[in-house]
Amino acid sequence: MNVLLDNFALFREGFLGTVELTALSGAIALVLGVIMAAFRVSPVPPLRAFGTVWVTLLRNTPLTLLFFIAALVLPRLGLNTWSFFRLAVLALSCYTSAFICEAVRSGINTVPLGQAEAARSLGMTFTQTLRLIILPQATRTVLPPIGSLLIALTKNSAIAGGFSVFELFSVQKTLGEEGYNIFAIFIWVAVAYLIITLFISAVFRLLETRLAVAR
Repeated sequence: MNVLLDNFALFREGFLGTVELTALSGAIALVLGVIMAAFRVSPVPPLRAFGTVWVTLLRNTPLTLLFFIAALVLPRLGLNTWSFFRLAVLALSCYTSAFICEAVRSGINTVPLGQAEAARSLGMTFTQTLRLIILPQATRTVLPPIGSLLIALTKNSAIAGGFSVFELFSVQKTLGEEGYNIFAIFIWVAVAYLIITLFISAVFRLLETRLAVAR
C-alpha cells in the first residue's frame, strides 16, 4: 500500500495517460474500422481492394513494429511536429481498426441479403442502405467482439510506455528504477488496468442489454 500512497500522483498521471490513450485510440479505431468494413463490402472494386489491403497489412504486422514505424519513420516523412503521444494513438488506432473492420464485416454478413435487396428496390443508395438498414441491425452482433477488442487495446497501450509516452507501464519502469518493490508495483498497475477493462466491459454489457431483442 505504501508504494501507492507515496506515489499516488505518479499512479494517477499514468492511469489518466492510459485512459486518454485508450479512449482516443478506441474512438479513432471505431471510425476507421466501420469505414474499412464499408469499403470491404462496397460494390466499388478499388474500395474493396483498399479495405482488403488495409486489413491484411495491419492484422499481420506486429504492433511493436507499427510503433517503430510511427516513432522513427513517420517523423522523417513530415510528421516531425507530432508528439510521441499522437504517434502512439495513430499506431494503436490503425492496428485496432483492422480487427474492428473484420468484426463489423462479420456482423454485416449476418444481416439477411433480402434487407439490402428491399432497400435497393426502394431506390436507396449503397451508403443509405448501409447506414440506415444494415449497420443498425449488425450492431447487436458486433458489440461483444468490439468490446473485447477495446479491452485488448487497453492492454496493448502498454507498448507506448517504451516510446516516451507516460502511461501505467511507465509508472512501473519509473518506480522500479527508484528501488521500489517490483512485485508491489505490478500489483497496483494490474489493479489499474483491471479497473479500466471492467469499466469497458460494463459499458458494453449495458449497451448489449439496451439493444437486446425482446423475447
